[in-house]
Amino acid sequence: MAGPNPWTGFADPGLVADLMSRLRHGLAAGGGVEIGATPKDEIWRDGKVSLCRYRREEEANRDEPPLLVVHGLIGRQTISDLEPGRSLVQRLLGFGADIFVLDWGSPGPEDRCKDFTDYAEDHLGDALAEIRKAAGRPKAAILGICQGGVFALCHAARHPGRVAGVIAAITPVDFHADKDLPPPENGLLNHWIRNLPETLLTDLIDDRGMLAGQLTGALFQQLKPARTLAKYTYGLASMAADKAAMETFLRMETWLADRPDMPGAAAKEWLIALYQQNRLVEGKFKIAGRPVDLGAIACPVLNIFGSHDHIVPPACSRALGRYLAPSLYTELEVPTGHVGVFVSRQSQQIVAPAIADWLGAITP
Repeated sequence: MAGPNPWTGFADPGLVADLMSRLRHGLAAGGGVEIGATPKDEIWRDGKVSLCRYRREEEANRDEPPLLVVHGLIGRQTISDLEPGRSLVQRLLGFGADIFVLDWGSPGPEDRCKDFTDYAEDHLGDALAEIRKAAGRPKAAILGICQGGVFALCHAARHPGRVAGVIAAITPVDFHADKDLPPPENGLLNHWIRNLPETLLTDLIDDRGMLAGQLTGALFQQLKPARTLAKYTYGLASMAADKAAMETFLRMETWLADRPDMPGAAAKEWLIALYQQNRLVEGKFKIAGRPVDLGAIACPVLNIFGSHDHIVPPACSRALGRYLAPSLYTELEVPTGHVGVFVSRQSQQIVAPAIADWLGAITP
């Protein structure tokens, strides 16, 4: 027997008109919705890079270190604060955390020569120094998300005594760990980049010296074309009469559409040195001219990854445990995809409590 027709919700012409208007005109401006709305205050800036501290109504828990959220250059930091009810930041604030966030801004052609050293060493180091002053604590922990997790691990490896702990969330570490695994355990993105000629990867950098955010966004959409098509057809129809679901959809689409450009120097390191040559786990990836040794990390590490992540296959994240002392390493597998680790309702009940417990167990 056929199921209910999902297009029934479009019977109301007013509903259709409102939906299409918001989709047509609203995405660039947030579709009339706001993301990253949890109040925060800027406490430091270096050009386009800024550091903010989230406001708290009560004093933070002094028995645990402050937490710095570090995203990558590929997506905006608002994914960890998408909306009430789907905000990792809000939940952690509720557990008493003192939370800071780095925002890389919108790099332009003038930033084309900025590389991992600029982000993982210089900006991250300066931000941690500002947090020590603002919070009055000797060390902060870092929550590094995706590429931001690589920044965090590199910094902790180079400065073992500077960081209280690292949370690596949906972070690729061994970019070839999925190489011999069957689908869907291997990653299509990994496969593509590994098998493209280096010259073609270099050609992805445009005449401005940037890897365009529009290009990376389009690439991610093509990883699962059937799911993308369903999202904009059946998925939209099924939520047409559900205002709350549509608000969440618009927030997610706003975040997905706002992909910043990545400086060409950092993009080449990401695509060639890491994805193609897998230098991080081989001890050959250099920050400030010296190889990064993951084994030098001396602080506790919590590794969070999605069991259904098609962008960073679980094997590529889970490999981190091979390079750290067992006494320092904890991992958390969440039954979601890549972004779902932060925004799915199921993960909201898992990730924030786990981070709060982990923070409470490490030395400030």
